[in-house]
Amino acid sequence: MVVVSVGLVTSNGGHRYTLIFETAGQLVPGNEVLIGGEPVGSVKSIDLTEDERAAVEIEVAPQLHEGTSAVIRATGLAGVANYYVALTPGPNSEPELEDGATISAESTTSPVNLDEVLNSFTEEARGGLRDFVQGQAAIFEGRGADARKAYKYFAPALFQTKRFLEELNDDQRLFERFLTSSAKIFTTLADREDELSGAVSNSRVALEAVASENVALARTLERLAPAFRRSNTTFVNLRYALDDLDSLVDTAMPTTERLEPLFAELLPFLRESRPFVRNLRLALRRDGRDNDLAELMELLPQVGKRARPAFKRARRALGDFQPIIDFARPYSVDMVQSLVKLGAAMANYDFNGHYARASLMGLNFFERNGLGQLSAIPAADQYAPFGPDRITRRCPGAGTQPAADNSNPFVAPLWPESGLAASDCDATEVPPGP
Repeated sequence: MVVVSVGLVTSNGGHRYTLIFETAGQLVPGNEVLIGGEPVGSVKSIDLTEDERAAVEIEVAPQLHEGTSAVIRATGLAGVANYYVALTPGPNSEPELEDGATISAESTTSPVNLDEVLNSFTEEARGGLRDFVQGQAAIFEGRGADARKAYKYFAPALFQTKRFLEELNDDQRLFERFLTSSAKIFTTLADREDELSGAVSNSRVALEAVASENVALARTLERLAPAFRRSNTTFVNLRYALDDLDSLVDTAMPTTERLEPLFAELLPFLRESRPFVRNLRLALRRDGRDNDLAELMELLPQVGKRARPAFKRARRALGDFQPIIDFARPYSVDMVQSLVKLGAAMANYDFNGHYARASLMGLNFFERNGLGQLSAIPAADQYAPFGPDRITRRCPGAGTQPAADNSNPFVAPLWPESGLAASDCDATEVPPGP
């Protein structure tokens, strides 16, 4: 809002205006008035309005237009009366302000003193800020040259920040979502003031630890710039690689429809392969000594070194044995047939068992008498080695274990030509064992 009041044009051709501020801070008459960083006038007087506001009268060379705003700023932290008035002129398309016009408080911004900002902090937060400033002083103490090297890259960083903000400004919806999410974050932080205070304290401890390792940090920063340069080259090459990859994606797109049934069958296979993978892992690497394939592969060279002489001797022995094999080869058919025929001959049996069978050593039908002559052993004593309960009444086929089809021992019906009766044998008299 612009309120026009009566004013006079100064004798030197300047234009006087009155600016209404909530407070003038440390502004004093004689302070400069700047537009775009260039001095255009000065402060002439400062008065107090009826509603306890500061009325600052300025004199400037250019004619101002409606929509002009003003801000009181400080030239630096040091000093008391080092303030100035920064004007933002209104558009030239707006009507000009008459000399002596008053720019209301809605279009002005009062200065905020650093003391007011610090007073808004808690005592613990001010202590943390003090330690932070002192820590920064300790970090840069005696490292002015290194700091200048760092400032060399400050301007490119600002330029990249400008580009980032331009990209952000192009997508207003995304920027609004960002601001909304940021507001929620700050609201959450305000609700957890105690946790935030603890985080600030922990950050102070962390920064102190970083300050104690400033030499290593400086070495890391020196190596970081070449790494970024190489990364830039890599990313440039990656851009062309992605262009080539687009052709691959376009070609592979039709085949992706077949991947869904493949993955549907692959999932059960992966579930069932878990035990195999687990056992394979144990086979490859297991806790302990000499119990997995990795250690076996380490031992194989030693085994091979020791086995090499044995293989050489075995090869020489096989060469020496070759004439014997050549001699026996024509007779191999006869040898196999003899074993086959022998097995067939041993299959049949009588009441004493199979026609060919093994018996205990020492059993015979003869024995040596006291004169060293062979004499027949009575039939009642031939089975004496089996003990007092010797087998004397076997049925036909009882000389071997019963067959699975119960075909032996043969008990009934006894055929008439056998000359045997059911009372002539005992079916329970069979060899011991299964």
